[in-house]
Amino acid sequence: MTDHSPDRSPDRSPRGISTEQAPAVVQGGRAAALVASCVRGATAAGLGLGALAVVVMVMWISSPYPDSGPGGALHVAAGLWLLAHGTELVRTDTLSGDPAPIGVVPLLLVALPALLAHRAARDALEPDEGRPRPSPRGALWAVTAGYLLVGGAAMVYAAGGPLAPDPLSALFHLPVVTVAAAAAGVWTASGRPLGPLPHWLPERVRVELARTRLVVAARSAAAGALALLGGGALLVAVSLVWHADAAQDSFLHLAEVWSGRLAVLLLGLALVPNAAVWGAAYGLGPGFALGTGATASPLALAGDPAMPYFPLLAAVPGEGPGTWWNWVAVVVPVAAGGGIAWFTVRVAAPRHGEREAAWGCRETALAALLGAAGCGLLTALLAAAAGGPMGTGRLAVFGPVWWLAGAAALAWTAGIAVPAAVGVRAWRLRGRGGGAEAAVVPAPVPAPILPAASASASASASASASVHEAEPEAASAYDFLPTGSWGEREARLAALKEGSGGLMAEFPPEPLPERLPLPEAEPMRMPEPMPEPAEAPGPREEREEPGASSAP
Repeated sequence: MTDHSPDRSPDRSPRGISTEQAPAVVQGGRAAALVASCVRGATAAGLGLGALAVVVMVMWISSPYPDSGPGGALHVAAGLWLLAHGTELVRTDTLSGDPAPIGVVPLLLVALPALLAHRAARDALEPDEGRPRPSPRGALWAVTAGYLLVGGAAMVYAAGGPLAPDPLSALFHLPVVTVAAAAAGVWTASGRPLGPLPHWLPERVRVELARTRLVVAARSAAAGALALLGGGALLVAVSLVWHADAAQDSFLHLAEVWSGRLAVLLLGLALVPNAAVWGAAYGLGPGFALGTGATASPLALAGDPAMPYFPLLAAVPGEGPGTWWNWVAVVVPVAAGGGIAWFTVRVAAPRHGEREAAWGCRETALAALLGAAGCGLLTALLAAAAGGPMGTGRLAVFGPVWWLAGAAALAWTAGIAVPAAVGVRAWRLRGRGGGAEAAVVPAPVPAPILPAASASASASASASASVHEAEPEAASAYDFLPTGSWGEREARLAALKEGSGGLMAEFPPEPLPERLPLPEAEPMRMPEPMPEPAEAPGPREEREEPGASSAP
C-alpha cells in the first residue's frame, strides 16, 4: 500500500517544499551577550593579576629574609599589576622617609595585560555555537567595563601597600591601555578591515586617509621604528659584552641568594625593551638622561650621572668625550631611513612595473616624508613610555627625553628617506618608455644557404624561384629562400661539383619553363535524354500461370 501522507522530513515543509535547515537556537539575546563579554573582561584582568601574584608569592616564599607577610606580598603584586598598565607607583618605605615615585614601566610587563584584554575582546566576538554574539561596539565596551571593575578593586587594595598607585596616573593609564588592547581584539575578530572610516570624520579627512600613500607611509613608519628598536637593542648587546665584567659584578652583588638573583634576572628581562629604546635614542644623537644634569650621547657623557647599581646600566659608556666607537651608533638612524625609503619605493616604482603605473616624483617624496613623520611620532611615544622618574632629586629625570628623540628621528629619517626614495625611483625608471615598455624590434635574420644535394633538387629550386618571381604575392611567404640570377646559380653549382669529388652528375640541369602549360579542358557534353518507360500491360492481358508449360 502506498503512503500518501505529506513528507515530514527535517528538510521539507508540510507542503512538500524543500527548505534550508533552520539555524541553531540562540540562547539568550543582546543582554546575555553583553554580560558574557563583561565576564570575559573581568576574567582577563583576574588572570593577569593572578599570574603576577603567583610570581611574587614564589619570590616571597623562597626569600630567606622576607620583610612582611603574605599580605604585603599580595599588595606588591597588585602594585606591579597596575605598574604594567603604565600607572606610576609611590614607594613609601624609603631611607629618608619621603615618598619616592617609580615611573619607569618595564615594557615587556605591559605585554601581559594587553594580550589578555586583546584575547578577551576577540573571543567575545567568536562565541561558541548556540551562544549570542554581541556587536563589535558592545563587545568593546562590555569587555572594558568588566576589566576596569577588577582594576578598580586592585587599585583600592594596593593603596595600603608599600607600592601605592598614584590615583591620577591610574585613572588615566588603566582605561587607555584596556581600551586600546580591547579595540585591537575587536579589530582582529572582525577580520582586520581597513575601512570604512568613521562617518563623524570630515569628508576631506576621509578622502586623504583613503589614499594609497598614507597606507604606504604607515607601513614605512612602522618599518623605520622597528629598525630603530633593532639597532638600539644591538647597541645595548654589544655594550654589555664590552662591559661584561661590570655587568656581572653588579648582578652578583645585588643579591646573594638564588631567589634574589632570580628576581633581578626577571626584572632585567622585563626592562630589555626599555634598553632597546634607550639605545635607539643614543644612536639618534640626543641620548638619554641619567639624572638631572647628566646625559649620555655619542659625543660625550656629560654631567655627574646618578646611576643605580643594576646590570643593564653597566652598558652605559664611560665618562668623557666619545670616540669613533661611540660614533658608529649613527648607523642606526641611517638604517631606519633606508628602510622607510625602501618600503616607499617598492610601491611607488615597482622593479618590473610600467612607467605609467609609477608615482610621480612629488608623490614619492611626500610619501617618504609622511613615513618619516610617522616614525618620529612612534619614537616619541616609545621614548615617553620607556623613561620616567626613579625617585626624587637627581633621579627625577631618567631615560630619553621624548620630544628630543622624536625630533631627531624625524630629522634623520626625512633627510635620508626622501632623497633616497626619489633617487631609487629615478634609477628604476631610467630605461622605460613613455607609456609602456619600449617595443623590441627583432634583428633581421640572414637568409639560409640551402646546399644543392642533387641536380633534381637544384632544378626544383630554380623552378620554384622562377614561379615566385612571376607571382610576387604568393612568393612573399617564401622570402627566406636565396635569390639571384640564373648565372649566379650555375656558378654556385659548378663550385659545388668541384668540391664534391666527382659525386655529382656531369650533365647540367635543364631549366624549367617559367610557367607550366595547363592541360586543355575538354568541352562539357550535355547528357542524353532518358528513354520513356514502356507501358504496363493492360488488365485484359492474361498472364501465364506459373505451372503451365508448352508442349514439346
